[in-house]
Amino acid sequence: MLTIWLNHLVKMKKSKDDTSETLILNAAKNIFIKKGMDGARMQEIADEAGINKALLHYYFRNKQQLFDAVFLNAFSLLAPQLNDILNDESTVEEKIKNFTSNYITFMIKHPYLPNFVIQEINRNPEFIIELRQKPQFPNIEKFKLQVRTEVNKGYLKQIEAEQLFINIISLCIFPFMGKPLIKAFLNTEDDHFNTLMEARKKEVSNFIINSIKA
Repeated sequence: MLTIWLNHLVKMKKSKDDTSETLILNAAKNIFIKKGMDGARMQEIADEAGINKALLHYYFRNKQQLFDAVFLNAFSLLAPQLNDILNDESTVEEKIKNFTSNYITFMIKHPYLPNFVIQEINRNPEFIIELRQKPQFPNIEKFKLQVRTEVNKGYLKQIEAEQLFINIISLCIFPFMGKPLIKAFLNTEDDHFNTLMEARKKEVSNFIINSIKA
């Protein structure tokens, strides 16, 4: 009976800890988006989460640790998906479609991430080097080999795999990095912008595939 009661207490504590940590990460994300890493303050994050600063420090000792947790939480959701796509057995055309769809879907849900990453790279150039050491960081070697193979077989026009990958990433990511500018040019609001991004999943993949098919 005592063992059951203790197990119940442990489960309750873990559930509470998970809820508190999620609350903190969401609050930190909001503050980091508004003020960047340098401008954010731990007290502001605690206030945003509706907790006291002591509890915040219980979960995260300092701002850098919290920033890393916010970013890695988002990165860990996206990176494995993209890595799986790049390294599965599908054709280059199918990879472009799947990569584009997954990437844009994720960015619609996490529009802060591109600028978040750029801010940190500008602030801390070693950041991307550290990120590359993560096991889930996307590996494009198989994709590069497939592109060369399909070019040699005459399925694709002559194109370097690196240039193709840059084209894919650029066309997917820029609308989110330049969202305020694009909204101003198009004279549109968030709802219509998101509709455009949904349509962009096919627009981007079709545009790229049509440009490289032999």
